[in-house]
Amino acid sequence: MHVSDYSKVNLQEIESSSKNDDIKMRFSRKFIDSRDLGVTLATYAPNFKAKMAHSHTVQEEAYVVVRGSGSILLNTEVVELKLWDVVRVAPEVVRAFEAGPDGLDVIAVGGPKPEGGDGVIHDPEWPLSK
Repeated sequence: MHVSDYSKVNLQEIESSSKNDDIKMRFSRKFIDSRDLGVTLATYAPNFKAKMAHSHTVQEEAYVVVRGSGSILLNTEVVELKLWDVVRVAPEVVRAFEAGPDGLDVIAVGGPKPEGGDGVIHDPEWPLSK
């Protein structure tokens, strides 16, 4: 299969694949015809806290905060996020997001994905609230 020299898509014009009204997940990999790269726009409603987390078997990811604020759970550590923060996450690290009062928009960039995917679903281990 030949991949073109370039591709263009508007992330906000991609239909969300999420069934949850508090999350919009717009995956671009198939639209940009990429062999090695995935770029996703994840939009979380104000005060959203993930009830599901995930890790990967081989795919490293980086997340860029492009609107709002919140936090990311990395295994059992909570890291605060603000506008333009970039967080790189190794494949085996379990991650989940929590949005602040204004919501949270994150661009996720992932590397090559094995056929059939490599995502592993987990229950997030959020620390108890103080």
